[in-house]
Amino acid sequence: MKRVLFILAIIAAVLLVGLFALRSWTKSSSPETLVQLNQNGLNISVDYCQPRKKGRVIFGGLVPYGNVWRTGANEATVIKFDQPVLVAGQPLKAGEYTLWTIPSATSWVVIMNGETGQWGTNYDQTKDVLRVPVTSRKHSPVAEQFTINLVEQPGGADMLLTWDETEVVVPIRKQ
Repeated sequence: MKRVLFILAIIAAVLLVGLFALRSWTKSSSPETLVQLNQNGLNISVDYCQPRKKGRVIFGGLVPYGNVWRTGANEATVIKFDQPVLVAGQPLKAGEYTLWTIPSATSWVVIMNGETGQWGTNYDQTKDVLRVPVTSRKHSPVAEQFTINLVEQPGGADMLLTWDETEVVVPIRKQ
């Protein structure tokens, strides 16, 4: 019996080391980044991983049009608001959400989902709290790495999603 437990402990240790090695390897290809904004009492933070283009066709290729995208890499992107906001004109309560998108050639759907803590491919539409359409625009020069930026605006910020030749502006304002 002790021998079986010893073998199981070794297997568990090897699996655990393998899991940490895999996590480290994926984070080196798509580093984790935190972007924050504190403007006149409005606090927004976005925790996400930044994939690279690596010569690939991104939107309409690696990220197919019309499908839900994790909006980053690895774990699902998490966005936090410390007070109620308007996202593209629609109300959203203060809280923590995962950020998902549905890209198309000329417009995107931005999704705030109430489930957090999951890997970026585990999307549950039944947990959607908000879906809003936004437009996309051409970005130049080509952005090799996916970025999310928060740019101060009167009464809030614009969240810019930029990768390859595409940029999406998501207006976020205080309620």
